[in-house]
Amino acid sequence: MDNLDYGIIGNCKSAALISKTGSLEWCCLPNFNSAAVFAKLLDEKRGGSFEFILDDSYKITQEYLWETNILNTLFDDGENSFQVIDFMPRYEREDSTYYAPPDVIRFIRLISGKPKFKVKYDPRLDFAREKTYSEHKGNYIKSFTNEGKYDSLFLYSSLDLNDVLEQNEIELTGNAYFLLGYHEKLITQSLDRSYLKFQRTKTYWMNWSAKTTRYTHYEKEIMRSALVLKCLSYKKSGAVLAAATTSLPETIGEERNWDYRFCWIRDASMVIKVMAGLGHIKSAKDFLQFIIDIIPDKDEKIQIMYGINGEKELTEHILDHLSGYKGSHPVRTGNAAYIQKQNDIYGILMEVIYQQFNQFETSLENSEELWTVVRGIVKIVEENWQKPDKGIWELRTEDRHFVFSKLLCWVAIDRAIKIGEVLRMGINDTHWKSLRAEIYNDIYKNGWNEEVQAYTQYYGSKDLDASTLLMEQYGFIEAKDPRFVSTVQATERELCKDGLMYRYKNKDDFGEPTSSFTICTFWLIDSLFKIGEKKKAKQMFDQLLSYSNHLGLFSEDIDFETKRLLGNFPQAYSHLALIETAANFSLGTTSEETWLSEF
Repeated sequence: MDNLDYGIIGNCKSAALISKTGSLEWCCLPNFNSAAVFAKLLDEKRGGSFEFILDDSYKITQEYLWETNILNTLFDDGENSFQVIDFMPRYEREDSTYYAPPDVIRFIRLISGKPKFKVKYDPRLDFAREKTYSEHKGNYIKSFTNEGKYDSLFLYSSLDLNDVLEQNEIELTGNAYFLLGYHEKLITQSLDRSYLKFQRTKTYWMNWSAKTTRYTHYEKEIMRSALVLKCLSYKKSGAVLAAATTSLPETIGEERNWDYRFCWIRDASMVIKVMAGLGHIKSAKDFLQFIIDIIPDKDEKIQIMYGINGEKELTEHILDHLSGYKGSHPVRTGNAAYIQKQNDIYGILMEVIYQQFNQFETSLENSEELWTVVRGIVKIVEENWQKPDKGIWELRTEDRHFVFSKLLCWVAIDRAIKIGEVLRMGINDTHWKSLRAEIYNDIYKNGWNEEVQAYTQYYGSKDLDASTLLMEQYGFIEAKDPRFVSTVQATERELCKDGLMYRYKNKDDFGEPTSSFTICTFWLIDSLFKIGEKKKAKQMFDQLLSYSNHLGLFSEDIDFETKRLLGNFPQAYSHLALIETAANFSLGTTSEETWLSEF
């Protein structure tokens, strides 16, 4: 495929990607951050897949079942047709706990005729490091490794397992199922049991969607994005992953390939704000609790990212035996960025704590704990805000005085003051307010470039950076302020190409960027809307939405020329920004006529 034409299915424990032809080509079990058991996505020959092989007479179409994370792929040659309904079970038990095993169920529904197909079942455990053996064990197929790290996988089906193993042609005469499980099942599996799990899982997702805030416009896009975010949520800890994949390149053939199966603190405030705005207070609070739980003791360094269970060490490894997506290597697990120093993280964290006090009830004990954290962060910011760092884009070159990092240091002190006001702890007001003013004045003086007429990427630079578009969102500057309007206009002129945005255009560790960073285009649209260019913003938004894949999903990047999706997928940050931007077009609107008259 020339695009990331995949659908994601998941159960808040792990996820899988199914291609538009119904091929399962990425799945990590038992958890999001486990080794892949199918990874054709990263190596077409060695990665392994679970496919249905049919002749060319079949037309294949794909869609999600209404307001669920259940994927339906239809195979139809005009006379013979069937559906493959893919999902990972998730539903509530009678005791209010959730059933969410590390399983993938592929329910096959006969529609008409007697379709014929072959099944290619080819798991490659542990990222295909060693050979995977598959054997018929009576009522299931067991796949396992003998060399290296031992791992195993179990396949149950109502179809003949020998025909599956030997890739014999199968004639479908009725409904059937496959259940792919990381653990051996203790209860006999059957078609009825899989169908019941399907119905319960469908009910779960529809109930979840029914609790989601409705908007007057772009409701379908908002709902799909909300379902993606839920799918990327790790229920056990409350963490939200940046994406479900590793090593999908920002540009084909280049080395910008990273593992995104982790939780970035930077995403936290946006996740909490968006999910709470969608009415999913429980999800927002779960993620907030995850952040609170990983906040270190007074003298311990705060990391920019953590594992989904709060792991601090995310050592980066390269899998040399995999060729990479479309030959783009290296393939990495782990992410070395976790050791980077990024001063913006303190502002992000303080924004999260402020939202805790602002949106949710907080116990006295919890308030005292968080107030200690607030005071500790203020101390760290006071000691570090004047130092250079790696910046929001995690550049691996020299440290610089990035404007965005300074902005978030200002945010840290501003939110600390506001938290103090909520708690009526005015004792630190005078000193903290002086510090806030000092940082503000420093950004105002050194972040602004008079020649360029914009806030730039770092102090003394003429290079522009899309992150400065967030200055208004964080409350540093008003939307109508001439400096912000000029920054938006200059940034658009310099970084926007055919309706898509660069993060920046100056060279970094790997040369000049050659693809568009999806969230930056949403930031520009949001900024244009706020400075009054609403018609232009809507046109750009509609154009950007047209670049999603066939299911409305976005990755991290988009190629400027071909508009193909690039980077890890699906990307939480992109879908968060989509929701925030789409919500703008619904504000203050009561009817179609009123809304259209504004543009």
